[in-house]
Amino acid sequence: MANNTGISATELVGSVGLILAILVEVGAVLGNGTLLVVVLRTPGLQDAFYLAHLCVVDLLAAASIMPLGLLAGPPGLGSVPLDPSSCRAARFLSAALLPACTLGVAALGLARYRLIVHPLRPGTRPAPALVLTAVWAAAALLGALSLLGPPPAPPPAPARCSVLAGGLGPFRPLWALLAFALPALLLLAAYGSIFLVARRAALQPPRGTRLRSDSLDSRLSFLPPLRPRLPGGKAALAPALALGQFAACWLPYGCACLAPAARAAAAEAAVTWVAYSAFAAHPFLYGLLQRPVRLALGRLTRRALSRPPKVRMPQAWHPRTLVQRLQGLRKDPALGPSEAPEQTPELAEQNSSVPEAT
Repeated sequence: MANNTGISATELVGSVGLILAILVEVGAVLGNGTLLVVVLRTPGLQDAFYLAHLCVVDLLAAASIMPLGLLAGPPGLGSVPLDPSSCRAARFLSAALLPACTLGVAALGLARYRLIVHPLRPGTRPAPALVLTAVWAAAALLGALSLLGPPPAPPPAPARCSVLAGGLGPFRPLWALLAFALPALLLLAAYGSIFLVARRAALQPPRGTRLRSDSLDSRLSFLPPLRPRLPGGKAALAPALALGQFAACWLPYGCACLAPAARAAAAEAAVTWVAYSAFAAHPFLYGLLQRPVRLALGRLTRRALSRPPKVRMPQAWHPRTLVQRLQGLRKDPALGPSEAPEQTPELAEQNSSVPEAT
């Protein structure tokens, strides 16, 4: 009885995990697709290049490694076996797309740091194409490390095609440091500087303050509030959310990469899909929480809803076409003798008086 209960509990956990994984997949596709359309339809949007790059990386992951995780993923989800060549391809995609995502997030954070802290010095900003080229070069090198790992097991044995379960071999700590620790430090430095600048601006007194009068009302209005709040607290919300989301999604995966292979394989399904949830969280964190993106999305939505649906009638049944056809039938000279229009006497005499051509 206990054995049957254990089997049913395992199946229940697997079914719940599969449903959550499908929701993450759908959220990643819809969210990144919508944000990419908004970015492409809004030319004056700041950080558009980095936002579009992050959406493209998330969509590539949602189209490649996430379906592989659903079909032939860790124990508890997929059950489709992969041959050794497909297993190597899955390892390479995972080892390359995950660093491309984390490094792309770090590049976006650094770009926003330069826009906020140094808005009047555009010459110091490197070209986005150069930055993203470096990101993809680093991602390709980290993905190539997966090809140096141990070969996959033959088809009768269960193939472990992930980065955690022996996909990188001895290079797992190096890959984890470059793929997670380095972007985390860059994000911490960028958003920490943004918070310090916002707090310093909040502590400065407003310009053009009026002199205080000696009335009782003015004295009461200048009393400190009962609940003093931290200066720059509103500005700290976006950096705190960005750093919290990065730590919550990627820290378990990075720690699992540093752990022994046996322990990493035991927690493979959980930490993998926690990391994949970052692909679905990016459109909301870097898109909907930004006021320009919300305004652009609202404008495009209103424009799409305000257009009435155009019901196109066939050209043959258009009213103007029907009237023209009816008029053409009335003036058609190739009608039968019974349908030909009658000629007036003056027109008949004029026709008879015309001499025949010799």
